[in-house]
Amino acid sequence: MSDDDPTLGLRRVLRDDGSAQPDTDPFLADDVLLGMLRELLKIRRIDERMLGKQRQGKVGFFGTITGQEATPIATAFATEPSDWIFPALRESAIMICRGFPLGTWLAQAYGNERDVLKGRQMPSHMSGRATNQVAWSSCIGPQIPQAVGAAWAMKRRGERAIAVGFMGDGATSQPDFHAAMTFAAKWKVPCVLICQNNHWSISVPTAKQTASATIAVKAKAYGMPGVRVDGNDVLAVYGAIKEAADRARAGGGPTFIESVTYRMGPHSSSDDPTRYRSADEVAEWAKKDPIDRFERYLRKAELLDDARRAEIVASLEAEISAAIDEVEDLGPPSREVMFDDVFVQPPWHLREQRDELRALPHAPSGH
Repeated sequence: MSDDDPTLGLRRVLRDDGSAQPDTDPFLADDVLLGMLRELLKIRRIDERMLGKQRQGKVGFFGTITGQEATPIATAFATEPSDWIFPALRESAIMICRGFPLGTWLAQAYGNERDVLKGRQMPSHMSGRATNQVAWSSCIGPQIPQAVGAAWAMKRRGERAIAVGFMGDGATSQPDFHAAMTFAAKWKVPCVLICQNNHWSISVPTAKQTASATIAVKAKAYGMPGVRVDGNDVLAVYGAIKEAADRARAGGGPTFIESVTYRMGPHSSSDDPTRYRSADEVAEWAKKDPIDRFERYLRKAELLDDARRAEIVASLEAEISAAIDEVEDLGPPSREVMFDDVFVQPPWHLREQRDELRALPHAPSGH
């Protein structure tokens, strides 16, 4: 990390050999560290299983976060349950860390009767009021001003909670980014804005969509602190977000964080990354896998060995398999839910339409 300019350096805790830099190590409790590992391994395995389900035709679409797990998991541990999360594509794991039922979370990918979104949202757009996490938009960037607006409301109400808004590197070239950064800095709203710079805006490399030396340095133009952190180092990301969240909560205003990471897999199940990037590039980043690095640290600290890891993995496999079995064969949402959540009191014409629908026979199974 550069002490002179945190927007140009790279904040790290974990060295490649698994040792930690004492000046940046957050010195978390052993149970917290092992909890982080469990969540990292859980979302990695969920992604593997669900991408397979998409290839089998069980779900229509799925977006994995393979290689980028450190940022959402660190965010879940560094924030408070009352804080609001405004995700981009690869942060829905925060919900699971906050206790959202895994089966209900998976049901959204299937869009079935267990889905709290009632089958109305695209797959992999998980959200839940129970965990203060909103659904992201497939349009690039609108969640950034939404997070800032929510933070402004929290400030006006005198609440302790903050908002955390995510984006990819491509979103920093969007007008919504400019509007949000301007407003957040001017009114010192309690938010943390995090860019997961995974080097690819789908198929466009970062160098082709910005001339900035780094993405973090953009914070200077808007008058807010910026931090550039190693996004494959879960402890470094935790430290950066915890400091920013504490600062926002204390009235210090927003912070912009660039988490430098890499998308190991496709942009989504609809993407073929071999058409725009080399296997050598992927192989180089695989050496920086955030889970492997963290495991080396835990082994060096004598918190993890082969037996302990096998126990964790076996427990996760059982949990994930049970959740998939629980929801995979559920039916679609009731057709009547199309009338829900529109008006507090449905007007007469919608009540009539609902009654007419109820009187119609259901289509035969398979139609």
